Amino acid sequence: MRQPPGFPDTRHPNAICKLTKAIYGLKQAPRAWFERIRNALLNWGFQNACSDISLFFLRTKHILLNSRKDQEQYWADRSKPYRYMTVTEFVNKFKEFYVGVELKKDLSMPFDKSKGHKAALVFQNYSVRKMQLLRACFDKEWLLIRRNSFVYIFRSCQIVFLSVTTATVFFRTTMHQNNENDGAVYVGALLFSVLNMMFSGFSELGLIMQRLPVFYKQRDMLFHPVWTYTVPNFLLAVPRMVLETIIWVSVTYYTIGYAPEASRFLKQILLLFLTQIMAAGLYKTNASVCRSVIIANTGGALMILLIFLLAGFLIPRNEIPNMWSWSLWISPMSYSYIGLVLNEMSAPRWMDKRSSDGSTSLGLAILKVNGIFPEAKWYWISAAAIVGLAVAYHVLFTLSLMYLNPLGGKHATITEEEGGEVETDTNKRKESTAGVGPDRGMVLPFTPLAMSFDSVNYYVDMPNEMKEQGVTDDRLQLLKDVTGAFRPGVLTALMGVSGAGKTTLMDVLAGRKTGGCIEGDISISGYPKKQETFARISGYCEQTDIHSPQVTVYESLVFSAFLRLPKEVSHREKQLFVEEVMDLVELNNLRDAIVGIPGVTGLSTEQRKRLTIAVELVANPSIIFMDEPTSGLDARAAAIVMRTVRNTVDTGRTVVCTIHQPSIDIFEAFDELLLLKRGGQVIYSGPLGRHSQRIIEFFEEIEGVPKIRDKQNPAAWMLEVTSIAAEVRLGIDFAEHYKASSLYQRNKELVQELSKPPEGANDLYFESQYAESTWGQFKYCLWRNWWSYWRSPAHNLVRFFFTLITAFLMGTIFWQFGKRRKSWNDLRVIVGAMFAAVQFVGVNNCATIQPVVGVDRIVFYREKAAGIYSGLPYAIAQVVIEIPYVLLQCTYYSTLVYSMIGFEWTAPKFFWFYFICFFSFLYYTYFGMMFVAITPTTQLATILTGSFYGLFNLFSGFMIPRQRIPKWWSWYCWICPVSWTIYGLIVSQYGDLEDRIEVPGVENGQPIKEFILSYFGYDPNFMGPIAAVLVGFTVFYAFMFAFGIQFLNFQTR
Repeated sequence: MRQPPGFPDTRHPNAICKLTKAIYGLKQAPRAWFERIRNALLNWGFQNACSDISLFFLRTKHILLNSRKDQEQYWADRSKPYRYMTVTEFVNKFKEFYVGVELKKDLSMPFDKSKGHKAALVFQNYSVRKMQLLRACFDKEWLLIRRNSFVYIFRSCQIVFLSVTTATVFFRTTMHQNNENDGAVYVGALLFSVLNMMFSGFSELGLIMQRLPVFYKQRDMLFHPVWTYTVPNFLLAVPRMVLETIIWVSVTYYTIGYAPEASRFLKQILLLFLTQIMAAGLYKTNASVCRSVIIANTGGALMILLIFLLAGFLIPRNEIPNMWSWSLWISPMSYSYIGLVLNEMSAPRWMDKRSSDGSTSLGLAILKVNGIFPEAKWYWISAAAIVGLAVAYHVLFTLSLMYLNPLGGKHATITEEEGGEVETDTNKRKESTAGVGPDRGMVLPFTPLAMSFDSVNYYVDMPNEMKEQGVTDDRLQLLKDVTGAFRPGVLTALMGVSGAGKTTLMDVLAGRKTGGCIEGDISISGYPKKQETFARISGYCEQTDIHSPQVTVYESLVFSAFLRLPKEVSHREKQLFVEEVMDLVELNNLRDAIVGIPGVTGLSTEQRKRLTIAVELVANPSIIFMDEPTSGLDARAAAIVMRTVRNTVDTGRTVVCTIHQPSIDIFEAFDELLLLKRGGQVIYSGPLGRHSQRIIEFFEEIEGVPKIRDKQNPAAWMLEVTSIAAEVRLGIDFAEHYKASSLYQRNKELVQELSKPPEGANDLYFESQYAESTWGQFKYCLWRNWWSYWRSPAHNLVRFFFTLITAFLMGTIFWQFGKRRKSWNDLRVIVGAMFAAVQFVGVNNCATIQPVVGVDRIVFYREKAAGIYSGLPYAIAQVVIEIPYVLLQCTYYSTLVYSMIGFEWTAPKFFWFYFICFFSFLYYTYFGMMFVAITPTTQLATILTGSFYGLFNLFSGFMIPRQRIPKWWSWYCWICPVSWTIYGLIVSQYGDLEDRIEVPGVENGQPIKEFILSYFGYDPNFMGPIAAVLVGFTVFYAFMFAFGIQFLNFQTR
């Protein structure tokens, strides 16, 4: 087939790779291609704005053909009315155009293999040998372990702390071997050891979740096989697990007073070590299957719940209902429990003593009560089962990484065409044919303000790395004698090489720095800048585009406007102003779109940029700072954002943008430039001029500076000729050259002029720091939280689902167990059931709320710095929004568990059960929120809360009764919230019962109310103080969360 002139052979694979569906992909093609594009555009009714078609593409004007705001200006066919043409229509027209038809024919012809060569193809997935890849993955894993050393060191310290705590709680001087009750205490100590080994690996889940995004990219790009990632991950964890196990057993074994034989000591080490390996594999598998932090936390909690309930220690093996009896054999914790208890109770000191009824040995009686097989072989059966499960979990971990993809597939962002479908009020949408003119007005008036700054210096503490290199100064100067001015209606660019101090200068001027030392004078229209008032009249568009993810575009703008506009502005005026701003920044067609998570769901990067600008504009600021508004955007998106910026300037506002390597069009959209060199020194401050003529003349006047080439980007040329290498080559300091120029003198005069207040002007003054009252701030924060929670199924539906599953598991496993009142063991089982009933739902609430609050806190830092609201109303709103969700959660959970376990249906008893569950779930939720607020990262918050889970388990009253806790630890029972929860649940259900139950060593049994007092230490008349304490814990954790939000700021700038 004949090829069109200038087109490569499209039957060749290399040529096919150069072709795209839309004509915009032909940007770097030969000139013949551009001529064909011109013909195609003319055929479709469009003409280009440049006489030179290649310049039309070079200057990125072609991207505007896809813009609703700009497409009409290129419409040439006056015989037909203009109608917006979408990308899909362009694609279809290209397919019908003769070039597209010929292309389709070419691609439909099979490739002639004789024109290719086998050597040009690759037949192996990996270009490096497997052992080299394995070695590289080992090195990477070791590097990550060193960089995450804090997590592992902290975990080891946690093991040491909990082992010492356990050893002193179950101290050998308080431990006896006289009857079954004494044996129950030893069993509790062993059970806590198993739980600690199981829970200590929970941090693996978070670490794996953090690494999954990078892993999936490397896997899909065939960096290495999956097994070369999982094998080093397993092998390098083994030495740490060995160390942790040896520490735990060495500290606890003889201190608690387990069987003194050395063989039993070693067998306990072996079993706990295998348990750790198995648990790590379990959590890794959970993370790789769930692939979402919230779902993984919930899935992990559900797994632990199943393993915990069906391990045979909450309810003995022979008491488990038939429908669940099979589960004992697939619960990995059951094997650890069986092996450890058998290892201890088969020792001579237990087997040589008689049980309380004298019918058998004490060891066998204890094993029988706990439903454990007495044969010695079951220790090795348990060890083998744990090994098998550990292997299975790690194999599943490898297979799930191999075959499962990230949740949600590719990034789901809203395109402009999809955004058109989101629009709900099309009458409000306004088409513009040629952009926005300079006379564009706004609904609300504002006062144009200028900013001037003279001799600004900024210092930070000298980094340790530089001190190690021999630097003796205590401070590092990042900005040096920076002088300049920003004026209304003038778009100013802050530029410089990386590390020159662009963002640093902007943060200093905007008052966003949280540390360091600032020197110099900063004035706002002649008056010294005061940050409290400046925040009310300024806006700051951060580069990272931080927004609350679960609200719509319109709701984001309403939230910002209603909290930042003065009280004197009516609600109607605020709404009209929001509509005006949405039209200005072209967000009408995205009005009801959910903002979403960057790069994952919701808005695209360019749309988020426009939303960021709009969020600041609705505050009606006089001065706006924008940190690299076009970074990370393609040419089309950058052009749309810059048009939005230009529209903003044309309203008469003062706008300053940091910019990095802009295109010609973007660079020439600015009016003035402040150029910094490395070290934070100004080397140019002044107008750009038409086609950047002024700045070109300034630098070309310097002897030795090369002239700008024809069609060269002035921004790129400017940065090239002012680089450090250029300074060394020319033997010149550009900062000194600028200071010696007349331009510098004019700028100094301008700064002096703007540093004096205009006649009749007044300094900025506001009656309060915030535009809204504290009550108003609380209302709007609560309003946003309500919609955020309503649209967060990954959080709320998941925890509701977990609670429902937990309720059914508790009900079916402990079916009608509340009616059993024959022996002391029945009461012990009920205490374990109550412990599990509250602990697991509470822990899940705590774990799932932390990532949610962690994300919201990032948004909070930005909004608080912008002066939108105070920390206290935000924190109270976060606390209040949890109450209805926990109330609903508690309602169906309490009803199901209470009825299925078979407690007495009396109003007071059900009320107390409901009351205790509600406040227990609530204080657990606030407990998780508190740690997020008082720690710098969510990961650290998770680790710290995990440490407290162990203490809560130990002092809950299930592992060891209150009466058996040594005096030196008895004080902690009073500050352990779970201890009060179990106390209240048992007393409210059994504190009034006179039924006699069998108790070892007590003839004719003992009344239940007396037994719970003598054995557990629960006073039946203590319900009033219990209720007050539970409410107190809830209020205290909520208060600490509010305190952390209000007074602690872990953001460093």
